[in-house]
Amino acid sequence: MRKKIDMTPVERVQTGVRLERRILQVLRALADLKGVTLGDLIEGIALHAFEGKAPFGADTLDQVRALKKAFHLDLDASSSHKLSDAETR
Repeated sequence: MRKKIDMTPVERVQTGVRLERRILQVLRALADLKGVTLGDLIEGIALHAFEGKAPFGADTLDQVRALKKAFHLDLDASSSHKLSDAETR
């Protein structure tokens, strides 16, 4: 028998966040694999990061590695402060 989870009501807003194309492709594919929306996945990642916790276990990290390879995503955490829009180069 599954344990009932108490849901927390929240107010969600539409946003126009811009993301690197391949990162978005990996996130969308991962959300699909996990059966959640892209927004739910991003919320979960953020909430874990806010507490200094890893958002993914070993199995999910394996999936992320495979998706990064499939979408030719060669960026890593060290890239995060070095990205610029292609049209500004």
